[in-house]
Formats: sequence, structure tokens, C-alpha cells
Amino acid sequence: MSNSVGEITARHPARMTGRAWGVLLVLCGAIFLEGIDVAMLNVALPSIRADLGLSTGTLSGVVSAYVLGYGGFMLLGGRAADLLGHRRMFLLWLAVFLVFSGLGGLATQGWMLLAARFVTGVASAFLAPAGLALVTSNFPEGPMRTKALGVYAGTAAGGFSLGLVAGGVLAAFGWRWVFFAPVILSALILATALVLVRDTGGERPSPSSAPGGFDLAGASTVTGAMLLLVYGMVRLEHPGEGPGLTAGTIAAGLALLGLFAAIERRSPSPLVRLGILRNAPLVRVNAAALLFLFAFAGFQFLITLYLQEWRGWNTMQTGLAMLVIGIDTVLAPTLTPRLVSRFGNARVLFCGIVLSAVAYALFLPVGMDWTYAAMLPALLLLGLSFSLAYGPLTMAATEGVDEDEHGLAGGLLYTAMQFGTALGLSAVTAVSVAAGPGPDALRTALVVPVAAAVLGAVVVAFGLRASGMASAPAQDTPRAQPLRSDVTH
Repeated sequence: MSNSVGEITARHPARMTGRAWGVLLVLCGAIFLEGIDVAMLNVALPSIRADLGLSTGTLSGVVSAYVLGYGGFMLLGGRAADLLGHRRMFLLWLAVFLVFSGLGGLATQGWMLLAARFVTGVASAFLAPAGLALVTSNFPEGPMRTKALGVYAGTAAGGFSLGLVAGGVLAAFGWRWVFFAPVILSALILATALVLVRDTGGERPSPSSAPGGFDLAGASTVTGAMLLLVYGMVRLEHPGEGPGLTAGTIAAGLALLGLFAAIERRSPSPLVRLGILRNAPLVRVNAAALLFLFAFAGFQFLITLYLQEWRGWNTMQTGLAMLVIGIDTVLAPTLTPRLVSRFGNARVLFCGIVLSAVAYALFLPVGMDWTYAAMLPALLLLGLSFSLAYGPLTMAATEGVDEDEHGLAGGLLYTAMQFGTALGLSAVTAVSVAAGPGPDALRTALVVPVAAAVLGAVVVAFGLRASGMASAPAQDTPRAQPLRSDVTH
């Protein structure tokens, strides 16, 4: 039982063993849990407001608190996984996620729900990069890792889409089940992970015993910077409420980020090796992830409001309407790895983001009397888009990065995704409010996801162009070397 999946599969590199599948399913279960948790809550928000009597500001805070915890601690979570051990961080924060998800379901007042969601977000910030690092470290580079990451990313994407359906079903029985169901699932995952999951790098030494010690100053400044920046992004949802405070919050976050960079340059054991940020291909991957989630989060928010508040659909009907997006759960782990092996990450990712732009554009002329058949083409294309884009983004996140920095690479990816989500929600809300009441406001706000998706496609296209112009792969150190099949050209 002590053998790692990498050691077992090394003898049979062309196929997945039963134990390998067991480890992968456990890790997939955790990222699926994180995805459905967010999506289910979004569908249940009207029921929560009605039961607890929350104000609009508090209700928005229920979503924002999670985003704040997730985005604020993600970089720290990624590096902590590298320093303290991927398995150790995965198990610890999965347990924290379990406890505070349950406390959210027991909340009787708004502040209790806000606190529970914030800590749940912090737990996800440590859990997600540790899980991704465990996938890359447990499966050897090549077809085995491509397949594992395809399944992992497909499960993550499926969590977002199927969570909408699950949220609608559970909210019909009572909104508290939106919190209790993840408790049951996370308990099963935790029990199985204790038996199956191994950290192939062994248990890391404590940060204090590492050369140079733990970068406490860097950890404090980057976490403070992320918290302030995410909070500033959330405040953009309400442009008329204290614009001076919003601008000051963002400026303070940027100042702390500058201080963090200065600290890292001088630190003997930096929390974030700044050299990794000089890798232009890696920056392109994270920019594409930010824009892809920016567009999707904004679109999902607008369509949920359109169906429930404009059309009067209930949570069950809304969830079932979104079910078609869940085709990514089937296609991402089966079709996408084959396409990546044949055409490369960059081309598959480009097609996925272009399809998302087309899907959002198809919704631009939306009317108050649209039938579901009129919405279906856009929703189908969006499901196919997620199938083609989410996997390559996840695969590209750690390509060309040393294994001891996979947690950091995962932290960068999920930070980009979380910032994209926060910015997307803020942007469509601000545009919708500025456009005033009525159907025109919805159509105007829908331009935002279209523009973000188009910009994301342009970013990936630059990677394709750079790949085509390169006469040969760069012969550099492993940390800086882009791979030929990846968007990181």
C-alpha cells in the first residue's frame, strides 16, 4: 500500500491500474465537491434570503465571503502545499471544509453564514492546489498524466454545471441541504483519501527547518494584498456605494502586492519564486483562465437572474435548464485528452474559448418570451466549450514547472480563476445597474461575457502564433522550458 501510483504505473505506462483509478477518483471527488458547492449555493440564494430574511447586501456577501477567503489565501495555500506536503494539506483542509460546510447549514443568522462561507473559501484555497499537485505528482508525465488531468479537469468542470442542477433539487427540499450534502460527500472522500492517497515526495520538513525558514513577511503581505484586491473587486458590484473606499481598497492591495514583490526578491526562501512569473507562456495560461472564468461567471449570474427573477422559474426549473451544460462531465475526460494528444493543448483550448464566445453571443438578443428551445443552442455550445477549455487549462498550469513548485503553479491557476470569477460578477452587475431597469439592461450586460471570451481567445491565439514561429523547443532549464503540445508556447 505504500507504493505510489507513479511507481505502480511506471511498470505499465500505457494503462491505469485499479489503485491508480482509486487515487484519481478520490482527488476528482474533492475538486468536484468544490465545484458543486459554489454552484449549488448560487441557485439556493433566493430561498436563503426568504428563510433568514437577509438584506440584498448580506445575500451578496454570502457569495463574496467565499470568494474573499478563496482568492485571498490561494497563493499561500499553493506554496504551503509545496512546503508542508501535498497530502497533509489536502487531508487537513478537506476536514476543515467538511466542518464549516456543516456549520453553514446550521446557520440561523446572516453573520453565521458569512463566517462559515469565508472559512470554507479559505479551506478551498488550500485544498485545490494541493489536490492538483497530488494528481501531477502521482501520475508520470506523458499519456498517463494527460489522461489523469483530463479526467480531473472534466470532473471539476462538471461540478460547476451539475451543481446548478443539484442545487435546484436540494433547495426544493430545503436550502440547508445545499450545505449538508457536501458534508456527506466530503466525509466519504476524506475516509477514502486516508487509505489511498500518498504524497510521492514524502513528508516535507517543517518550514522553520527549511533553508532560510518560512517566508512569514511574504505570506502576510501577499495574503493581505489578495484579500484587499478581491474585496475591491467585490465592491465594484455596487459602483454607487463609496467609490472612494473601493478605489482606496484596490490601491492598498496593489501597494501591498508591490511590497510583496520587493520582499520576495530579498528573501532566501521566497514564498513565490518570482522567476516563475517571468515565464510568458505561464502568464498566458493564467490570463486565459482568468478571462474564461470571468465570462462564464458573469453569464451564469445573468442567466440565473433572467430565469428566476424575470421569467419566474423556480430553482428546480433553473437547475434542469442548465443541465445540458453538464455534457462536459462526459466529454472532458473522454474526448478532450484524445484531442489534446492529437492537436495539442493550445489548439483545443482556442477552440473551446471561441465556442464560449459564440455561445454568449447567441444569447445577446434574448427576449422575455424566449422558449427553452431558443436558449438550447447557446447552452449546448457552452457545455462543449467547457469540455474543450477547462482540461487544457488545468494541464497547462504545471507544464514545464518543477514538481516541487506544482502547488504554487496550481495556486496561480486557481487564483486567476477566482479573480476572474470575482471580476466577472462585478463587471456584469455594474453594467446592469448602470444600464437601468428593463430587458435592455440584461442585453447590455451580456456584452461583457462576449468581450471577455473574445479577449481570452486572442490571448491563446498569441500562444499559437508564438508556437508556429518557434523553429525548435527552447533548450533551457526545466523551469523555463515550454512544451510543444501546450498553450505555454
